[in-house]
Amino acid sequence: MKKIFILVAFFASVQLAFAQRADSFRFQMDLGAAAPKGGGIGALVNLEPQVLVKNNLALGMRFAAVGMAKDVIYYEIPEDYEGELSANFSFSATANYYFNKGNSRIAPYVGGGFGYYTISNLDVEGNNSDWEELQELRASFAWAPMVRAGVELGKFRLGLEYNFVPKSDLQNFDGDIVGEATNQYFGFTLGYFVWGGKWGRNAWH
Repeated sequence: MKKIFILVAFFASVQLAFAQRADSFRFQMDLGAAAPKGGGIGALVNLEPQVLVKNNLALGMRFAAVGMAKDVIYYEIPEDYEGELSANFSFSATANYYFNKGNSRIAPYVGGGFGYYTISNLDVEGNNSDWEELQELRASFAWAPMVRAGVELGKFRLGLEYNFVPKSDLQNFDGDIVGEATNQYFGFTLGYFVWGGKWGRNAWH
């Protein structure tokens, strides 16, 4: 938790440092699909405030939540196997570099980030459907990088990201370790700027 506070404090200090710049702040929300490495499907939500520090460079803080059903490695294959679920939450410092010029409303970008991920992986077995046992689960924590690219169209954004989250334990309902889960994933996102976001001649407005 202390590490999360350090990340938030860092972003807050950057924002304050550039707060005097006109039209430099915006806030976006992304919804999309997640594709885990090795197979599976999921969904994601990203919330991200950003500060424009130069006309083509933005720094931000991404708050992300991802849920996935995916393939895993079992230490012992359970006879009543049904599936596996995972969820992670992350806080990442981010940077985007934009290639638009002048007053263009189309702004291609590349970017990346580095953040702190909270990860839980659950094995779903047919002989145990007591969801009250979930309190036994133990989350894993890891620092990990992220890279992304996309294009902004007015107040909308289309993006592709890849999160290099390390592997973690797979647990059953009782909290016992039964395997290993891969947490790396692609994200395909559609975003909307709920505050700011349109490009003017030199900055957002």
